[in-house]
Amino acid sequence: MTTLTLTTPHPACHPQPTVKATALAYLMFERNDLNVVDRFLDDFGLHVVARDQTKLFARGTAQTPFCYVALKSRRNRFLGLGLQVGSRDDLSKLAALPGAAPIEAVDWPGGGERVRLVDPSGFRVDAVFGCGKVDGFEHREPLPLNYAEARPRINKTQRPPVAPPEVIRLGHAVLEVGEFQATCAWYTQHFGFIPSDVQVLPDGSPAVTFMRLDLGDTPADHHTLAFAQGVLPLYSHSAYEVVDADAVAMGQRVLRERGWRHAWGMGRHILGSQIFDYWHDPFGDKHEHYTDSDVMTSSAPMGVHSASREAMSQWGPPMPVSFTRPKLTPAGLFRMLAAIRRTPDLSFAKVAMLARLFA
Repeated sequence: MTTLTLTTPHPACHPQPTVKATALAYLMFERNDLNVVDRFLDDFGLHVVARDQTKLFARGTAQTPFCYVALKSRRNRFLGLGLQVGSRDDLSKLAALPGAAPIEAVDWPGGGERVRLVDPSGFRVDAVFGCGKVDGFEHREPLPLNYAEARPRINKTQRPPVAPPEVIRLGHAVLEVGEFQATCAWYTQHFGFIPSDVQVLPDGSPAVTFMRLDLGDTPADHHTLAFAQGVLPLYSHSAYEVVDADAVAMGQRVLRERGWRHAWGMGRHILGSQIFDYWHDPFGDKHEHYTDSDVMTSSAPMGVHSASREAMSQWGPPMPVSFTRPKLTPAGLFRMLAAIRRTPDLSFAKVAMLARLFA
């Protein structure tokens, strides 16, 4: 058996991170039509809880006041993310970093305070503390399943409701980055992220790394953030947990019937193990329903795996080429060429290798 080896410094744990993030709090998007955002999120299973002419906030059934922010803009793009930290002292430590904004009060649902930062790939990162919890929404219990040797459901049928699945919470986000080494190092150094698994190219350099929160002996999701080696900084997708596999499947039925565009699924991933289904929002960005994901404590070692299209799922339809193919425009090609020349993690040979594998 061939032993796979990572040949770059990152991903790797940092021995003394600035702080340790405790949760992925929210994602931020700029959108030119909040009405369309509202309609998609409702069909996807999120609850819009606050909205005016300039911004929209949505949440799942968990006790967080929101997990999704859409800000009115003339352009459509992913803006960044919010990471929850454990204390105001953590905010002070982050505010002392080069380029960080000072601590400021938050006037979004739940209140609290935040420090605004920018990661090496240019994504906005809000460190937040003191955001109040809210009452959770009720959601149905997982369906009882009859197995060959355990059949708890007797004299009862299985009839999940025909309705948008009830999203419980925001689970993770996946981003493409050109500055792969610097970006991974920034999140491990300043927010204490731990690499769970890394997929490597034939030269031993990373193609994708899946990173989890360091919650000590408390199990954390296999990945809260994942970074894929790309050319330009781009949003890949975000993922939202639902209660069981029937909820994932019902999401597919409802979203298809309501005219939204499917991206990939259903299937079960290999790294993370979750059952998944991906959909495009009205602006072409991918959103995932998932259930049954792996969780790990801080002691679990990093796995190293070969990168390939086949390594993306255990079962289900093959990942379509359109899932990872970039949107190419003349301006975008010019930016890509400039990025390849200036980015130490990239070369024309590596981009060609990534294109053969994924595009």
